[in-house]
Amino acid sequence: MQLYTKIAIALILGVVAGLAANILGLGWLTSALTAIEPAGSAWIRLITMVVVPLVVASLIVGTASLGDVTKLGRIGGKTIAYYLATTAIAVSIGLLLSNLVSPGSHMDPAVLESLRATYLAEGASRVEIAQRAPSLIEVLLEMIPRNPVQAMASGQMLPIIFFTIFFGAAISVLPEGRKGPLLGFFHGVNDAAMVMIHWIMKLAPYAVFALIGAVVARFGMDMLRSLLVYSLTVLAGLALHVFVTYPAALRFLGRVSPLPFFRRIRAAPLIAFSTSSSNATLPVTMEVAEEGVGISPEVSSFVLPLGATINMDGTALYQAVATMFIAQVLVGDISFAAQLGIVLTATLASIGAAGVPSAGIIILIVVLQQALPPGVDPAVGIALILGVDRILDMCRTAVNVTGDLTAATVIARSEGELLALDGEAAAKAA
Repeated sequence: MQLYTKIAIALILGVVAGLAANILGLGWLTSALTAIEPAGSAWIRLITMVVVPLVVASLIVGTASLGDVTKLGRIGGKTIAYYLATTAIAVSIGLLLSNLVSPGSHMDPAVLESLRATYLAEGASRVEIAQRAPSLIEVLLEMIPRNPVQAMASGQMLPIIFFTIFFGAAISVLPEGRKGPLLGFFHGVNDAAMVMIHWIMKLAPYAVFALIGAVVARFGMDMLRSLLVYSLTVLAGLALHVFVTYPAALRFLGRVSPLPFFRRIRAAPLIAFSTSSSNATLPVTMEVAEEGVGISPEVSSFVLPLGATINMDGTALYQAVATMFIAQVLVGDISFAAQLGIVLTATLASIGAAGVPSAGIIILIVVLQQALPPGVDPAVGIALILGVDRILDMCRTAVNVTGDLTAATVIARSEGELLALDGEAAAKAA
């Protein structure tokens, strides 16, 4: 049985067990699922452990192997332009659906008061965290690390990416006698990291069951029902982006068939859904890109780590719907000009967002502060949606990772690469 099939089965079993514990009130099952959740957390730590050595080694090898530094600039420019464009499209889809559905007009006043009472303190703490978050200018400055080793030790992805690309570019211009031993070393580190990933992934089905079962058991169907229209609006927007925007990009920009692509990458979105972390999923994403889709290490090692840090299509779409929902509940509809501001703010705020669970809430607060009238407390709005944020976080992370892989495919094709999907299409034609 293929690994992705085992992961899918484990995910379904985890959902069923969690729902049974929650709906039937089976305290013993809830306790059992909660007891095994640390095993899932340990697995996330295992795979996160490989992220920095894998990103550093693969980026150095990929950058140094390009030979021409101008090619790196070309790939970087196309990648950032693509990421910004798809993020803006995602935000626009969220705003369009929010205007059509008006999820904030379906809330029962009693439910609103209950949500505020339950989550207001937590919402206020999230706002306090967001106020300490760096501005966009500070994020851009922090991309240049004062101490690259410290950045690696603390897992700061943007400074790691900046330094590693710079270092790889420097290696590319060294004489062959000096360059060869360095590249040989980092090739070895990269290969060893991939071996570790294969070992860790054998535990993935058990970890997925432990993570999903505990989340669903705690989630609460009553909370989902109270925010059903809002949740369905977010999920509908994510589905539109995945099944309309990405296939269009694959078909017209990547010149590949979407269905074989989605079939080959399915392990990565499943892991992303289970972990709610783009960074934790990154080793799997890179493995799927290179071994499943056939993208070269030169492209995947640049596009995917950058995407895990700045490409947040699912998160940006969710922010648009959440902002409109909160605005509709608290102040009524907001103007078209304010909605254009949401597109710009959500697109720019996604740059530098941490690829960890619930980072989208922090970005959402930044968007709310721009969109809501003065005097309206963002903490009240955050309190309205925190009850279902975890399950929506899982869904939007899966979309984020799918978007990263779509981008890598498009960029690889723009560089004239032949992909594994081409061989599959040729075999079918024969």
